[in-house]
Formats: sequence, C-alpha cells, structure tokens
Amino acid sequence: MSNSQPIMVGLSAVVVAADALSPFALVTRLREGRSGLPFGAFDPANHRTMEQGLRDWVHTQTGFEPGYVEQLYTFADHGRELPKADMANAPDNARIISVGYLGLTPQRTEIDGAFDAVWRDWYRFFPWEDHRNGPPLVIEEEIKPALYEWADDNLNRRERVKLAFGFEDALWIEERVLERYELLYEAGLAAESVRDGTSCNSAPVSGQSMISDHRRILATAISRLRGKIKYRPVIFELTSDKFTLFELQQTVESLLGRTLHKQNFRRSIEKSELVEGLGEYETTTGGRPAEFFRCRRETLRKTIASGIATPHKKRDI
Repeated sequence: MSNSQPIMVGLSAVVVAADALSPFALVTRLREGRSGLPFGAFDPANHRTMEQGLRDWVHTQTGFEPGYVEQLYTFADHGRELPKADMANAPDNARIISVGYLGLTPQRTEIDGAFDAVWRDWYRFFPWEDHRNGPPLVIEEEIKPALYEWADDNLNRRERVKLAFGFEDALWIEERVLERYELLYEAGLAAESVRDGTSCNSAPVSGQSMISDHRRILATAISRLRGKIKYRPVIFELTSDKFTLFELQQTVESLLGRTLHKQNFRRSIEKSELVEGLGEYETTTGGRPAEFFRCRRETLRKTIASGIATPHKKRDI
C-alpha cells in the first residue's frame, strides 16, 4: 500500500507595470483586507500548457490579459502550501507545488470593478527596498537593531545580516530582495513568519504582508527583474511606444529603487543602439524640450541584445 502524498500544481503570477514614479504589481484583494497574487490550479485536461493555464487564471481573477510572460521559479517548500481555498479540488493532505511566473506590461490599465483586483506599488510590501531618496528610515529604526539582536554573537548570522542589508562596510545590492526577505522571515521579523509560528523578541517590521508565501514569490520576481534589466533589454516591455530618455531613466530607477547618474545613463543608452529619436519633443515641462524616443524592436528581434547599464550616483555606491 502506497503512503505517497498527493501532489497538485498551482500557478501564480507576478504581473508588473512601472512608470517614472513607482513599480506596480497586480494583486487580488482577499478577505480581511489581505492581498495575494493571481493564483489557481493547473488543469492538465483543459490547459494545454502551464503558461496557458497561468494566463487563464490571471484573466479570470483580474480581467487583465498578460503580455510578456516567463517562468520564474518553482516553490515547493514543505509547510508553505497555498490555501486550500485556492485549490478547491486538493485533497486535505496534498502537497501543493506552485510554479511562479513573471509578467510584464507597458500599460497599467484600469481593472474593471467587477474584479476584486488592484495595482499596488510593490514598495508597500517591501518599504526597505526603495533607496531613491537614501536608505529608508525603516532600516535604521526597525530592521537593523532587530536583526542584530537576533544575530547576537552568532558570527554567521551577523555576516549574513551585513551582506544582505549593506551594513558596516558592505554594499547595498539591489538584486538581493529575496535574500533580505528570507532573512527577515527566518528572524521572525516578517508578519508571515509570525503567522507561521516563528517567535521573536521584536515586532514584525513595517511592510504589508500577503497570504501564504505570495510575498516570497513577489520578492523572487523583483530580484529577477532587477537583475535581468542589466543583461537583457526587458525594460522595453514596460515602456510605452514613445518616451523621453529621462522618463526611461526614472522608470529604471523606480524598479531598482536606486538613483542613476543621468549623463552616464544617457551615454549608455545611446551607445546601445536600442533606441532612436523620433524628432518629436515634449513641450509641456516648461524647460528645454526633451526629444521622444522609441525602442528599436527590429534590432531586438535580429540580435541578442544586452541590457542597459545602471550607473549609480556616487552617493549610492
């Protein structure tokens, strides 16, 4: 007689839009004011592929049609299963494996009121990740003292804390979003870890929690996107048909949570040959008119284009 645990596959989506001010994730609004990601079960009988299933679930739950989509990661940790309400046909003892996807869209279209979904600035969930105006106060006031108290005289823990958050002589590395969230979870400083039974002397740090492991999935997506911007031209999946170079820079900054060196960024974009001027100018700014550019998508199709340089301002290094 087999004692094997039944396994079911769920599909979760991190759909991202961004503008010069903020990066956004598409979330579902659930009971008790909690947020989650679009999610549902993979149905082998009706979904030809997992991606098709993912697209169907996103549209069913939000009314939104995803554009660019790529597989993100498979989440299968024991004890972090998704709520059975999201997997209605799952046996009580089922082990649920969640396959995460990252979707990018150039337009944060309004969500029909018939759907209980909304675009949310992702810094609502990770307020310590936005360094455009310097390190957020939550790091110095809440995170740093609580993490060092948790680490105590454990040298391994102290080193992990230092490297993850750029304390002491370490640099802040924007791609380490997941590493930082996992450290807070392990230390009992994330609301989800308290919910899952981890105790800590300090209260959870600021930042809105999500159901199940959805904030972990979102952190994984942010890490992936922040890294990928630098080696693949995915930023143009998030831009409109025309933009100024300053708007492009600000959009990159909103995603990275860092400010960039304006002149060096402009030079790197011009050298990349990924954009071309349209001979049209923005005249509503009140200053010197800024030329509109477009992405040369024909170049993207013909070559294996690299990403864009992200030269930080000196104060950010």
